[in-house]
Amino acid sequence: MINDRKVISLDEGWEFMQNGIVKLRNILEGEKNEENFNPEEYINLYTTIYNMCTQKPPHDYSQQLYERYREAFNEYITTKVLPALREKQGEYMLKELVKRWDNHKIMVRWLSRFFNYLDRYYIQRHNLAQLKDVGMLCFRDLVFAEIKRTVKDAVLQLVEKERDGEQVDRALMKNILGIFVEMGMGGMDAYENDFECHLLTNTAAFYAKKATIWIEEDSCPDYLVKAEECLRREKERVGHYLHASSETKILKECEKEVLAQYETQLLEKEHSGAAVLLRDDKTEDLGRMYRLFKRIPAGLPPVADIFKKYVEREGVTLVKAAEEAATQKKEAKAAGGAGKDASNAASASTEQMFVRNVIELHDKYLAYVGDCFSNDSLFHRALKEAFEVFCNKGVAGSTSAELLATFCDNLLKKGSSEKLSDDAVEETLEKVVRLLAYISDKDLFAEFYRKKLSRRLLFDKSANDDHERSILTKLKQQCGAQFTSKMEGMVTDLQLARDNHRPAFEKWMSEDEDKRRPKVDFQVTVLTTGFWPTYKFMELALPKEMVECVETFKDFYEAHFVHRKLTWIYALGMCHVKAAFTAKPIELQISTFQAACLLLFNETDSLTFEEVKERLNLPNEDVIRSLHSLSCAKYKILTKIPEGKTIDAGDVFSFNAKFTDRLRRIKVPLPPVDEKKKTVEDVDKDRRYAIDAAIVRTMKSRKVLPHQQLVLEVVQQLNRMFKPDFKMIKKRIEDLIARDYLERDKDDANVFKYLA
Repeated sequence: MINDRKVISLDEGWEFMQNGIVKLRNILEGEKNEENFNPEEYINLYTTIYNMCTQKPPHDYSQQLYERYREAFNEYITTKVLPALREKQGEYMLKELVKRWDNHKIMVRWLSRFFNYLDRYYIQRHNLAQLKDVGMLCFRDLVFAEIKRTVKDAVLQLVEKERDGEQVDRALMKNILGIFVEMGMGGMDAYENDFECHLLTNTAAFYAKKATIWIEEDSCPDYLVKAEECLRREKERVGHYLHASSETKILKECEKEVLAQYETQLLEKEHSGAAVLLRDDKTEDLGRMYRLFKRIPAGLPPVADIFKKYVEREGVTLVKAAEEAATQKKEAKAAGGAGKDASNAASASTEQMFVRNVIELHDKYLAYVGDCFSNDSLFHRALKEAFEVFCNKGVAGSTSAELLATFCDNLLKKGSSEKLSDDAVEETLEKVVRLLAYISDKDLFAEFYRKKLSRRLLFDKSANDDHERSILTKLKQQCGAQFTSKMEGMVTDLQLARDNHRPAFEKWMSEDEDKRRPKVDFQVTVLTTGFWPTYKFMELALPKEMVECVETFKDFYEAHFVHRKLTWIYALGMCHVKAAFTAKPIELQISTFQAACLLLFNETDSLTFEEVKERLNLPNEDVIRSLHSLSCAKYKILTKIPEGKTIDAGDVFSFNAKFTDRLRRIKVPLPPVDEKKKTVEDVDKDRRYAIDAAIVRTMKSRKVLPHQQLVLEVVQQLNRMFKPDFKMIKKRIEDLIARDYLERDKDDANVFKYLA
């Protein structure tokens, strides 16, 4: 049957196809009398192409039909599309373009169906552009190439109108920009090169102009509000009609012109810059500043630097205020004739207030870092560096390490001036430990804290055992197990004494009451030497009542614990002594030294200073302290001849039977001893050992090291606890060389070798 098929000539076949193409054009042009294709017409048109392509050569017209397919588009575009576009301008031209593009796509769809057989065989065999692509290329080469500049200008004009607040046809713009994308034939070249690059240039120019006006007229917060708003609008603009790929680029241009260009000016504006916002607690504006400057390269470091300097300035102001307050109080007390104790108390309360103020300052700016700066590590570092500056300054002669230890002591001991609930105490302790991170001399804090902890534990001044353990846990987490090991040992010692030793001792005495129980009630606390601060041992000549107690406990301890030696630290003892005064008996709470001193007057009416010293077998300063507290202070239990506020070698003391007080129990305190100097000396000594250990540890692993490298590694190891002095490290190296741990290299004196 196929062989009998009539051959269709090119002209005959094309004439039939031309009729179909004309009908399609009439439909697209909106001719009223033209009806849509019915199935029979569609089949006939398709069959004609099929027949013309499947005829035997030389009647196979595939190539000619492919060329005439292109010509059909070119002819329609030249006669209908281009004239219609050329006669319109602006928005009307854009609407016409959208209409013509939609019609063109319909025409491509129909014609590619009619000529579909070409796509299936001829085009594939000859590796030619597909029919749909040919239709698109015709539009691109004839229409788009001619009007793209005009279209681009019209769209940019509409964008500028919208930026100035006018309403525009966003749907129209979206359709137009869709044409730019489609003209890329699967790529973005047409959109990027023919439209987007011009849009970005216009955007930069528009916002550069706006920014020059805003920077002159507006305050920093107002400027930032406008900047944030323009970024929001540009983002919305992308959503409404620009291609999604433009978002990053257009925002970048906007950020560069509005933010990066004027960052320094904005941050340093005289009455509204970053420092002023911090001063006035403008958290919302600071948050906006962070969000905006985070968007630009290297935008945050200048903000963080201002934050750091401001916090540092605030902290230094606190230090100066505390110094001045302490000085004024001391001067006022001195002028009023108050004693040294009063001036010390004034200084102490000022220091307590200073630590409390530093905690509040830290709370405030830590909240800023969280709320305004999104916990950015840059601002955490800025806060840390700022606090490290003023937290390591002294106040009224006290180091910050001592101040923190004293603050904790005041918080944890009974009768604290800080009247806080348990939860508030816990929270405050947490904050103090956080502040400790900024202190360079953590070992000094540890020593001061340990000494104050020992007094709280031994004299039963601790308000709450749970708080004591809680802060040790916090310190352990912050500074490591080694930092708190001795303190934990101290707490454990007291626990053992309370739960084990005392019940066992009581049981031991009750087994033979007549022989073992002395006439005086007493308690003994056994401490482990390594945990507690070093206490000076003094061979006090005990009164016979106390000797009996000591001997009893010694018998018990030696019976229960083998190979352990007891050393009695009488300086830490407390006694309750009943004194029979003429008016009424009064119970005195006094130290062991004071008690031993008073008991001497049971046997004699009066004693000279030298006699008291000889009978007690104590050093001069301890005898003076005890006698001063009993004869020159608030409670004059002894009378002194001659009268006065100082103790001299020729003074004579006697029991004051006429003494009385409204209370039946009084505490007679000893004059305070300034332990600061000894604590600092102890820490310096420990530091020497720590530096020695770090040097030996480093050299043992490295064997050979130059001087500078060794110093750097030692500093790195010790930095967590204290900042070692370079001169001290050098001195310790020399000492280790002298002790044959290290030696200098024979060829280079700056290189050290480890001696195994």
